[in-house]
Amino acid sequence: MAKLDALRDSLQGYGRVVVAFSGGVDSAFLLKVAADTLGDACHAVTAVSETMARSEIADARALGAELGLGARHHVVASHELERAGFSENPTHRCALCKTELMDVAAPIAAELGAAVALGTNVDDLGDVRPGITAAIERGARMPMVDAGLTKPEIRALSCELGLRTWDKPQLACLSSRFPYGTRITPDRLRRVDAFEDGLRALGFRQLRVRFHDAIARIELDAGELGRIVEVRDEVVVLGKQLGFTYVAVDLAGFRSGSLNEVLPPEALIKLRPGRAS
Repeated sequence: MAKLDALRDSLQGYGRVVVAFSGGVDSAFLLKVAADTLGDACHAVTAVSETMARSEIADARALGAELGLGARHHVVASHELERAGFSENPTHRCALCKTELMDVAAPIAAELGAAVALGTNVDDLGDVRPGITAAIERGARMPMVDAGLTKPEIRALSCELGLRTWDKPQLACLSSRFPYGTRITPDRLRRVDAFEDGLRALGFRQLRVRFHDAIARIELDAGELGRIVEVRDEVVVLGKQLGFTYVAVDLAGFRSGSLNEVLPPEALIKLRPGRAS
């Protein structure tokens, strides 16, 4: 595929690369191609904090080992919650998160003489992603955007390359579960994470638990909405054990960035990648 060749060419042009690796579909694909293309000149950095699901921390470590990174997989602590303003959950929260990521990854890349590469694809550019702008301003590269790769293409190529992540559900930082202006705390993050783990244990795959104070609003793929009624008692019990008074299911189903739906149009324009955040 021409786009895969273009991605390899971009990576070779960097010489050395540090992939910002969360363990999701996009970053796993980028890391696989980078490792195959650059060998020992490819490193990965996984920034771990309370905002990353515990299951994803473990899976990122496992994937790094499966891809043969060894000591070239740098699993380091990040501290988004300590960054000024982050806990208040402003509309530019993702910019603060990516700034923290670059503050963690850039020193590793500088020591290696490498570029920091993000697993951003062209489909991401149509969403509200102020973090992309923040990362680019700090020197991050987006080789999959340069190659013109879309999410479906990345999934298809991941399957061809034998990556088990090819059909992995969409992931996002746990902070994305909180409406803008709702304070983010370690305890609230833990509760959301535990609820989502419990739903996955019941067999649900693509999901979000959105935090609305006393209410947990569950988003599922439309095809799974009917089945949650069959296990509603277990779901309600779990929610109440985690401190929620009410457990609700969003009939609109899962959609990435649903909390952006309450933002006014002018805010959406301002937050688009490539514009000031």
